[in-house]
Amino acid sequence: MNDFRIPLGAWADTAIDVLTDTLRPLFDFIKLVFTGLYDAVEFVLISPPFWVVILVAAAIAYVAKGWKFALGSAIGLVVIVGVNQWENAMESLSLVLVSSAIAIAVAIPLGIFAARSNLASSVLRPVLDFMQTMPAFVYLVPALILFRIGVVPGIVATVIFALAPGVRLTELGIRGVDSEVVEAGHAFGSSRWRILRQIQLPLALPTIMAGVNQVIMLSLSMVVIAGMVGAGGLGDDIVQALSRIDVGLGAEAGVSVVIIAIFLDRLSGALAAPRRSKLAWLGSARARKRNEQKLAA
Repeated sequence: MNDFRIPLGAWADTAIDVLTDTLRPLFDFIKLVFTGLYDAVEFVLISPPFWVVILVAAAIAYVAKGWKFALGSAIGLVVIVGVNQWENAMESLSLVLVSSAIAIAVAIPLGIFAARSNLASSVLRPVLDFMQTMPAFVYLVPALILFRIGVVPGIVATVIFALAPGVRLTELGIRGVDSEVVEAGHAFGSSRWRILRQIQLPLALPTIMAGVNQVIMLSLSMVVIAGMVGAGGLGDDIVQALSRIDVGLGAEAGVSVVIIAIFLDRLSGALAAPRRSKLAWLGSARARKRNEQKLAA
Protein backbone atom coordinates (compact mmCIF):
# COMPACT_ATOMS: atom_id res chain seq x y z
CA MET A 1 0.00 0.00 0.00
CA ASN A 2 1.30 3.45 -0.94
CA ASP A 3 2.36 5.46 2.11
CA PHE A 4 2.46 8.75 0.19
CA ARG A 5 -0.01 11.26 1.60
CA ILE A 6 -0.46 14.98 1.11
CA PRO A 7 -1.11 16.56 4.55
CA LEU A 8 -3.83 18.89 3.24
CA GLY A 9 -5.93 18.50 6.38
CA ALA A 10 -2.99 19.39 8.62
CA TRP A 11 -2.27 22.47 6.51
CA ALA A 12 -5.89 23.55 6.79
CA ASP A 13 -5.84 23.09 10.57
CA THR A 14 -2.65 25.14 10.81
CA ALA A 15 -4.10 27.89 8.63
CA ILE A 16 -7.24 28.09 10.77
CA ASP A 17 -5.17 28.21 13.96
CA VAL A 18 -3.03 31.02 12.57
CA LEU A 19 -6.09 32.99 11.46
CA THR A 20 -7.75 32.47 14.81
CA ASP A 21 -4.71 33.67 16.73
CA THR A 22 -3.73 36.63 14.55
CA LEU A 23 -7.06 37.96 13.30
CA ARG A 24 -9.32 37.33 16.27
CA PRO A 25 -10.17 41.07 16.73
CA LEU A 26 -11.22 41.27 13.07
CA PHE A 27 -13.43 38.19 13.35
CA ASP A 28 -14.97 39.53 16.56
CA PHE A 29 -15.75 42.80 14.77
CA ILE A 30 -17.31 40.96 11.81
CA LYS A 31 -19.37 38.89 14.23
CA LEU A 32 -20.56 42.03 15.99
CA VAL A 33 -21.57 43.70 12.69
CA PHE A 34 -23.33 40.64 11.29
CA THR A 35 -25.15 40.00 14.56
CA GLY A 36 -26.31 43.63 14.66
CA LEU A 37 -27.61 43.48 11.10
CA TYR A 38 -29.41 40.21 11.74
CA ASP A 39 -30.96 41.45 14.99
CA ALA A 40 -32.18 44.64 13.30
CA VAL A 41 -33.86 42.80 10.43
CA GLU A 42 -35.30 40.19 12.78
CA PHE A 43 -36.72 42.95 15.01
CA VAL A 44 -38.43 44.59 12.02
CA LEU A 45 -40.00 41.29 10.91
CA ILE A 46 -40.97 39.79 14.29
CA SER A 47 -41.90 42.79 16.43
CA PRO A 48 -45.06 43.87 14.52
CA PRO A 49 -48.13 41.63 14.53
CA PHE A 50 -48.00 38.99 11.83
CA TRP A 51 -50.90 40.54 9.92
CA VAL A 52 -48.97 43.82 9.54
CA VAL A 53 -46.04 42.00 7.95
CA ILE A 54 -48.43 40.08 5.70
CA LEU A 55 -50.12 43.30 4.54
CA VAL A 56 -46.76 44.93 3.81
CA ALA A 57 -45.58 41.87 1.89
CA ALA A 58 -48.83 41.79 -0.08
CA ALA A 59 -48.49 45.50 -0.88
CA ILE A 60 -44.93 44.97 -2.14
CA ALA A 61 -46.11 42.01 -4.20
CA TYR A 62 -48.96 44.07 -5.66
CA VAL A 63 -46.63 46.89 -6.70
CA ALA A 64 -44.14 44.43 -8.16
CA LYS A 65 -46.42 42.10 -10.09
CA GLY A 66 -50.12 42.73 -9.51
CA TRP A 67 -53.03 41.51 -7.43
CA LYS A 68 -52.61 37.79 -8.21
CA PHE A 69 -49.10 37.75 -6.77
CA ALA A 70 -50.28 39.82 -3.79
CA LEU A 71 -53.15 37.43 -3.08
CA GLY A 72 -50.95 34.35 -3.43
CA SER A 73 -48.31 35.87 -1.16
CA ALA A 74 -50.87 36.70 1.52
CA ILE A 75 -52.35 33.19 1.39
CA GLY A 76 -48.91 31.59 1.61
CA LEU A 77 -47.90 33.69 4.61
CA VAL A 78 -51.21 32.92 6.34
CA VAL A 79 -50.43 29.21 5.85
CA ILE A 80 -47.10 29.75 7.63
CA VAL A 81 -48.98 31.35 10.52
CA GLY A 82 -51.45 28.48 10.49
CA VAL A 83 -48.75 25.82 10.93
CA ASN A 84 -47.22 27.82 13.82
CA GLN A 85 -43.95 28.54 12.00
CA TRP A 86 -44.20 32.32 11.76
CA GLU A 87 -41.33 33.28 14.08
CA ASN A 88 -39.07 30.57 12.67
CA ALA A 89 -39.90 31.70 9.14
CA MET A 90 -39.11 35.32 9.95
CA GLU A 91 -35.80 34.28 11.54
CA SER A 92 -34.91 32.36 8.38
CA LEU A 93 -36.04 35.26 6.20
CA SER A 94 -33.85 37.61 8.25
CA LEU A 95 -30.85 35.35 7.68
CA VAL A 96 -31.59 35.18 3.95
CA LEU A 97 -32.02 38.95 3.59
CA VAL A 98 -28.83 39.79 5.50
CA SER A 99 -26.77 37.13 3.72
CA SER A 100 -28.13 38.10 0.30
CA ALA A 101 -27.49 41.81 0.90
CA ILE A 102 -23.88 41.14 1.91
CA ALA A 103 -23.31 38.73 -0.98
CA ILE A 104 -24.80 41.16 -3.52
CA ALA A 105 -22.79 44.07 -2.11
CA VAL A 106 -19.61 42.03 -2.67
CA ALA A 107 -20.60 40.25 -5.89
CA ILE A 108 -21.60 43.22 -8.06
CA PRO A 109 -18.36 45.23 -7.57
CA LEU A 110 -16.33 42.06 -8.13
CA GLY A 111 -18.32 41.33 -11.29
CA ILE A 112 -17.74 44.88 -12.57
CA PHE A 113 -14.03 44.58 -11.81
CA ALA A 114 -13.83 41.22 -13.61
CA ALA A 115 -15.69 42.64 -16.62
CA ARG A 116 -13.21 45.51 -16.94
CA SER A 117 -10.05 43.46 -16.42
CA ASN A 118 -9.21 40.22 -18.17
CA LEU A 119 -6.55 39.51 -15.56
CA ALA A 120 -9.06 39.86 -12.72
CA SER A 121 -11.50 37.65 -14.59
CA SER A 122 -8.90 34.92 -15.11
CA VAL A 123 -7.98 35.05 -11.40
CA LEU A 124 -11.57 35.08 -10.13
CA ARG A 125 -12.82 32.30 -12.40
CA PRO A 126 -11.04 29.36 -10.70
CA VAL A 127 -11.83 30.82 -7.26
CA LEU A 128 -15.53 30.97 -8.14
CA ASP A 129 -15.38 27.44 -9.57
CA PHE A 130 -13.90 26.25 -6.29
CA MET A 131 -16.58 28.07 -4.27
CA GLN A 132 -19.42 26.59 -6.33
CA THR A 133 -18.15 23.00 -6.36
CA MET A 134 -17.17 22.79 -2.69
CA PRO A 135 -19.95 21.05 -0.67
CA ALA A 136 -21.91 23.56 1.36
CA PHE A 137 -21.40 21.64 4.61
CA VAL A 138 -17.64 22.16 4.37
CA TYR A 139 -18.02 25.93 4.76
CA LEU A 140 -19.59 25.45 8.17
CA VAL A 141 -16.45 23.94 9.71
CA PRO A 142 -14.09 26.96 9.45
CA ALA A 143 -16.98 29.38 9.97
CA LEU A 144 -17.89 27.57 13.19
CA ILE A 145 -14.29 27.67 14.42
CA LEU A 146 -13.77 31.33 13.57
CA PHE A 147 -17.14 32.71 14.68
CA ARG A 148 -18.37 30.09 17.17
CA ILE A 149 -21.90 28.73 17.29
CA GLY A 150 -24.81 31.00 16.39
CA VAL A 151 -26.26 32.86 13.46
CA VAL A 152 -22.97 34.39 12.25
CA PRO A 153 -21.40 31.12 10.99
CA GLY A 154 -24.60 30.53 9.04
CA ILE A 155 -24.41 34.01 7.49
CA VAL A 156 -20.73 33.63 6.58
CA ALA A 157 -21.22 30.17 5.04
CA THR A 158 -24.29 31.41 3.15
CA VAL A 159 -22.45 34.44 1.76
CA ILE A 160 -19.56 32.31 0.49
CA PHE A 161 -21.92 29.71 -0.97
CA ALA A 162 -24.18 32.25 -2.74
CA LEU A 163 -21.54 34.71 -3.95
CA ALA A 164 -20.42 33.05 -7.19
CA PRO A 165 -23.49 33.45 -9.45
CA GLY A 166 -23.76 37.13 -8.59
CA VAL A 167 -20.17 37.75 -9.72
CA ARG A 168 -20.49 35.62 -12.85
CA LEU A 169 -23.75 37.10 -14.10
CA THR A 170 -22.67 40.67 -13.37
CA GLU A 171 -19.53 40.12 -15.44
CA LEU A 172 -21.54 38.39 -18.16
CA GLY A 173 -24.08 41.21 -18.33
CA ILE A 174 -21.49 43.98 -18.61
CA ARG A 175 -19.38 42.10 -21.14
CA GLY A 176 -22.53 41.46 -23.16
CA VAL A 177 -23.25 45.17 -23.69
CA ASP A 178 -22.86 46.13 -27.34
CA SER A 179 -19.36 47.49 -27.87
CA GLU A 180 -20.64 50.04 -30.39
CA VAL A 181 -22.83 51.63 -27.72
CA VAL A 182 -19.83 51.89 -25.39
CA GLU A 183 -17.70 53.35 -28.19
CA ALA A 184 -20.41 55.94 -28.85
CA GLY A 185 -20.19 56.96 -25.20
CA HIS A 186 -16.42 57.35 -25.51
CA ALA A 187 -16.90 59.38 -28.69
CA PHE A 188 -19.11 61.86 -26.83
CA GLY A 189 -16.41 62.33 -24.21
CA SER A 190 -18.02 60.35 -21.38
CA SER A 191 -15.78 59.10 -18.61
CA ARG A 192 -15.45 55.39 -17.82
CA TRP A 193 -17.50 55.85 -14.65
CA ARG A 194 -20.28 57.64 -16.55
CA ILE A 195 -20.32 54.96 -19.25
CA LEU A 196 -20.57 52.29 -16.56
CA ARG A 197 -23.32 54.11 -14.68
CA GLN A 198 -25.44 55.32 -17.60
CA ILE A 199 -24.80 52.74 -20.34
CA GLN A 200 -23.38 49.43 -19.18
CA LEU A 201 -25.24 48.92 -15.90
CA PRO A 202 -28.71 49.84 -17.28
CA LEU A 203 -28.26 47.58 -20.32
CA ALA A 204 -26.84 44.74 -18.20
CA LEU A 205 -29.50 45.12 -15.48
CA PRO A 206 -31.67 42.10 -16.52
CA THR A 207 -28.63 39.79 -16.37
CA ILE A 208 -27.44 41.33 -13.10
CA MET A 209 -30.90 40.88 -11.59
CA ALA A 210 -30.86 37.25 -12.68
CA GLY A 211 -27.68 36.93 -10.65
CA VAL A 212 -29.38 38.62 -7.71
CA ASN A 213 -32.20 36.10 -8.00
CA GLN A 214 -29.74 33.22 -7.91
CA VAL A 215 -27.96 34.70 -4.89
CA ILE A 216 -31.26 34.89 -3.00
CA MET A 217 -32.26 31.35 -3.94
CA LEU A 218 -28.89 29.90 -2.94
CA SER A 219 -29.04 31.83 0.33
CA LEU A 220 -32.42 30.30 1.06
CA SER A 221 -31.13 26.83 0.25
CA MET A 222 -28.58 27.26 3.06
CA VAL A 223 -31.29 27.81 5.68
CA VAL A 224 -31.43 24.12 6.58
CA ILE A 225 -27.65 23.77 6.70
CA ALA A 226 -27.29 26.91 8.81
CA GLY A 227 -29.66 25.34 11.34
CA MET A 228 -26.95 22.78 12.10
CA VAL A 229 -24.71 25.49 13.61
CA GLY A 230 -27.34 27.10 15.79
CA ALA A 231 -28.66 29.69 13.33
CA GLY A 232 -32.21 28.88 14.39
CA GLY A 233 -35.26 29.43 12.24
CA LEU A 234 -36.79 26.80 10.00
CA GLY A 235 -33.45 25.06 9.60
CA ASP A 236 -33.44 24.22 13.31
CA ASP A 237 -36.87 22.59 13.06
CA ILE A 238 -35.85 20.61 9.98
CA VAL A 239 -32.71 19.36 11.72
CA GLN A 240 -34.81 18.37 14.75
CA ALA A 241 -37.33 16.62 12.51
CA LEU A 242 -34.51 14.69 10.86
CA SER A 243 -32.98 13.62 14.17
CA ARG A 244 -36.36 12.57 15.61
CA ILE A 245 -37.77 11.27 12.31
CA ASP A 246 -40.70 13.63 12.87
CA VAL A 247 -42.49 13.76 9.50
CA GLY A 248 -45.08 16.31 10.64
CA LEU A 249 -42.57 18.88 11.89
CA GLY A 250 -40.43 18.38 8.80
CA ALA A 251 -43.43 18.90 6.51
CA GLU A 252 -44.50 22.10 8.27
CA ALA A 253 -41.01 23.61 8.20
CA GLY A 254 -40.41 22.41 4.64
CA VAL A 255 -43.64 23.94 3.33
CA SER A 256 -42.76 27.22 5.05
CA VAL A 257 -39.37 27.24 3.30
CA VAL A 258 -41.06 26.60 -0.04
CA ILE A 259 -43.54 29.47 0.47
CA ILE A 260 -40.75 31.92 1.31
CA ALA A 261 -38.72 30.66 -1.67
CA ILE A 262 -41.63 31.19 -4.07
CA PHE A 263 -42.29 34.69 -2.71
CA LEU A 264 -38.65 35.77 -3.00
CA ASP A 265 -38.21 34.17 -6.41
CA ARG A 266 -41.30 35.81 -7.92
CA LEU A 267 -40.48 39.14 -6.30
CA SER A 268 -36.88 39.27 -7.55
CA GLY A 269 -38.03 38.05 -10.96
CA ALA A 270 -40.65 40.80 -11.13
CA LEU A 271 -38.07 43.44 -10.23
CA ALA A 272 -35.79 42.14 -12.96
CA ALA A 273 -38.47 42.18 -15.67
CA PRO A 274 -38.46 45.29 -17.87
CA ARG A 275 -41.60 47.30 -17.20
CA ARG A 276 -42.86 50.37 -18.96
CA SER A 277 -43.91 53.24 -16.78
CA LYS A 278 -47.31 54.88 -17.04
CA LEU A 279 -45.74 58.10 -18.31
CA ALA A 280 -43.93 56.23 -21.06
CA TRP A 281 -47.20 54.53 -22.05
CA LEU A 282 -49.01 57.87 -22.18
CA GLY A 283 -46.21 59.36 -24.25
CA SER A 284 -46.35 56.56 -26.81
CA ALA A 285 -50.16 56.80 -26.95
CA ARG A 286 -49.97 60.53 -27.67
CA ALA A 287 -47.34 59.92 -30.35
CA ARG A 288 -49.60 57.37 -32.04
CA LYS A 289 -52.51 59.79 -31.91
CA ARG A 290 -50.44 62.55 -33.53
CA ASN A 291 -49.35 60.19 -36.30
CA GLU A 292 -52.93 59.17 -36.94
CA GLN A 293 -53.97 62.83 -37.16
CA LYS A 294 -51.18 63.54 -39.66
CA LEU A 295 -52.21 60.60 -41.82
CA ALA A 296 -55.86 61.65 -41.67
CA ALA A 297 -54.95 65.19 -42.76
